[in-house]
Amino acid sequence: MNPDLQAALVTLRLAAITTVILLLVCSPLAWWLSRTRSRIGVVVEAVVALPLILPPTVLGFYLLLLLGRQGPLGGGGLAFTFTGLVIGSVVYSLPFVVQPLQDAFRAVDSESLEVASTLGAGPWDRFWNVALPLARPGYLTAAVLGFAHTVGEFGVVLMIGGSIPGETRVLSIAIYEHVEAMEVARAHAVAAGLLVFSFLLLLAVYSRGGRFRALRGTVQPGARL
Repeated sequence: MNPDLQAALVTLRLAAITTVILLLVCSPLAWWLSRTRSRIGVVVEAVVALPLILPPTVLGFYLLLLLGRQGPLGGGGLAFTFTGLVIGSVVYSLPFVVQPLQDAFRAVDSESLEVASTLGAGPWDRFWNVALPLARPGYLTAAVLGFAHTVGEFGVVLMIGGSIPGETRVLSIAIYEHVEAMEVARAHAVAAGLLVFSFLLLLAVYSRGGRFRALRGTVQPGARL
């Protein structure tokens, strides 16, 4: 198989799995952050937003220590494995999913939740039957952002995954290796494909009125798409 095609398949698999995990994990977190009045909510928000401003190499370094053979989460050695890439991608893309969902939940009409409560709906019923349907546009934005951000990762995946063909070699690393080997034409082909793919994803969201709070004035140089 063509190495770049193989890298594309690994990238898409990584992005798809990461996005599903993020949507499952971030839904209750974003709901809680959008409703809590506790002071600890500010601390949690700051922790979640860290990948936006933290250099990817710093995040990747600490993940490498955690997931390595001697690390507390390493077990049999999760670093330089696809599972390790998924864990790193979930952490790195967390704010890009939490923030759009948080915005969507904050926009949910409180009166609708109160009416559901008076009709006997419990917290879970209000969340599942009222909040989730009203927050549906936010889920589209969150899914696209999480997927696109995972596809564009470089620093984190290089630190914790290296470049193992068919396992951890993703498209961003393939571009880097082509440039390093002075294979400009191949680097251009892969980079152009990612550029078009990313543009189409963003166009799909903007055409549906999606909101990108995570991209408006909050993304710093350390947070690369």
